[in-house]
Amino acid sequence: MVAFEVPAIVPAAPQDNITDLLEQRVAATPDRALFSVPEQGRWRDITAAQFREQVIALAKGFVAAGLEPGDKVGFIARTTYQWTLVDFALFYTGAVMVPIYETSSPAQIQWYMEDSGAVALIAESGDHFARFDEVASELPNIRTVWQMHLGALDTLVAGGTGVTDEEIERRRTIANGDDIATLIYTSGSTGRPKGCVLTHSNFVELARNSARSLDEVVHMPGASTVLFITTAHVFARFISILDIHAGVRTGHEPDTRNLVPTLGSFKPTFLLAVPRVFEKVYNSAEQKAETGGKGKIFRAAAAAAIEHSTLLGEGKKIPFGLKLRFALFDRLVYAKLREAMGGNVKYAVSGSAPLGARLGHFFHSLGIHILEGYGLTETTAPATVNQATKSKIGTVGPALPGVGIRLGQDDEIQVRGINVFKEYWNNPEATAAAFDDGWFKTGDIGSFDTEGFLTITGRKKEILVTAGGKNVSPAPLEDVIRANPVVGQVVVVGDQRPFIGALVTLDPEMLPTWLANNGLPKDMSITDAAKNERVIAEVQTAVDRANKNVSRAESIRKFTILPTEWTEASGHLTPKLSIKRNVIMSDFATDVEELYTAPGAQTTNVSVAG
Repeated sequence: MVAFEVPAIVPAAPQDNITDLLEQRVAATPDRALFSVPEQGRWRDITAAQFREQVIALAKGFVAAGLEPGDKVGFIARTTYQWTLVDFALFYTGAVMVPIYETSSPAQIQWYMEDSGAVALIAESGDHFARFDEVASELPNIRTVWQMHLGALDTLVAGGTGVTDEEIERRRTIANGDDIATLIYTSGSTGRPKGCVLTHSNFVELARNSARSLDEVVHMPGASTVLFITTAHVFARFISILDIHAGVRTGHEPDTRNLVPTLGSFKPTFLLAVPRVFEKVYNSAEQKAETGGKGKIFRAAAAAAIEHSTLLGEGKKIPFGLKLRFALFDRLVYAKLREAMGGNVKYAVSGSAPLGARLGHFFHSLGIHILEGYGLTETTAPATVNQATKSKIGTVGPALPGVGIRLGQDDEIQVRGINVFKEYWNNPEATAAAFDDGWFKTGDIGSFDTEGFLTITGRKKEILVTAGGKNVSPAPLEDVIRANPVVGQVVVVGDQRPFIGALVTLDPEMLPTWLANNGLPKDMSITDAAKNERVIAEVQTAVDRANKNVSRAESIRKFTILPTEWTEASGHLTPKLSIKRNVIMSDFATDVEELYTAPGAQTTNVSVAG
């Protein structure tokens, strides 16, 4: 059995909890800006000491309102400064947050609150409260609801002035490393969400070791980042805690439509994103160049960037001609893209799905080193991550310090170490099934190179077996197709079927620009576009590109473009934009069946040549 374990490089402190990270940061650099918040068109800094003061004031309010140590509190809100303020105030109170995705349905909210045994809820907006209100009668244990849009946080602070500092200190030090820090429910991509019990040590030890492993990223002079991924997800939640430990200045942007101007004004040094964000940046730049009649230049620049980075990665000499082209394109193309991302971004941490070597090399040549990592809610986010000083594009890096990775049966990735969760809440059967001799079974399939760099090759539960007995992993096919600007999402099908097929949706953001660039009405509806021959041909090119990487038996023979979107709101995507394969297969069962029963290649069902 192949295994790589990396010893922790920071001594464990089992008595410490997450609040100690803030206490130590304030003791070390009280005047360092830990956050910046938008205010009248500018960014106002909040120092470590000021943040701690606000945290304690809000914690006093929670205590005065009756919260007890160990109480579960639901929290539904967007990604803002107040999210982390509430998070740490609950830690200082001794309470346990149960984060709720801001797009969660009333039924999901009911399940999280009911299963966790929550006694209170904090809702940011009227819409958030309305969704809870639909199921409030089914949740008798919820005795208090605080509505932030009605000034609840200010009211709590005002009501807590009688609580002593000594009481907050007593409460914040109750928990040790083994105690529950938060209860995060899985995204539910493979069934009903399960509550993951993450301990204080999971966050503390992982933050301390990750900060050392990513020293060049989080300790570079003026290190700063903008969080725009939902902080209800463990990925952004962990980074927000890591930033406090490392002293990184953090801003927030809850609306990704404002991301470009936010990056331009905040000028972060590193970003946290999922691959879809990098795909959108690339595709938007390409289509914008096409609109301005410079599409050919952009594509040549992209090809030069990828070739340049690939040669560097292989340790080969850069030909003189490529050096000249690269220098020219750096002024004409790359510099503008860097400026669009704020001008200071040196690193980006990417997770949740494979980025792909093409985009990795492209951004690397822009001077942005994308460090791919891998992890799950059950591993407190990262288990592996590429390092600034040693990384391999196309891999998700080596194990973090304090973490072990091994390949079990069927090459399933298994994890143990400082980051692995304690248990599934109220679900001992699921907990027992998730472990093999102390190793957490991720359900993902991977491979190692000789240096322990991990590559993700698919999900064990998603392997398709065709009627001919061929095992097919859908992810590599889907990743290539999804990179096309007109494609929104794609699901490869074919389990127990005679051939591999695919369901495809269009990207409503990119589609109008692509249509205009190709001489078609930019206001064409998705329904009409799904039937348009030019659009179908563009999707076909994406399918053909994916098929080049696999054998004929694994290739997509037929696809259909659906006249709809898959979104988080529709229930077909998780908050980190991963597809809910089981839901899609159920909701679009008829469309899958038609791939195999409809005679010939209909308008939106195109056979692959050969």
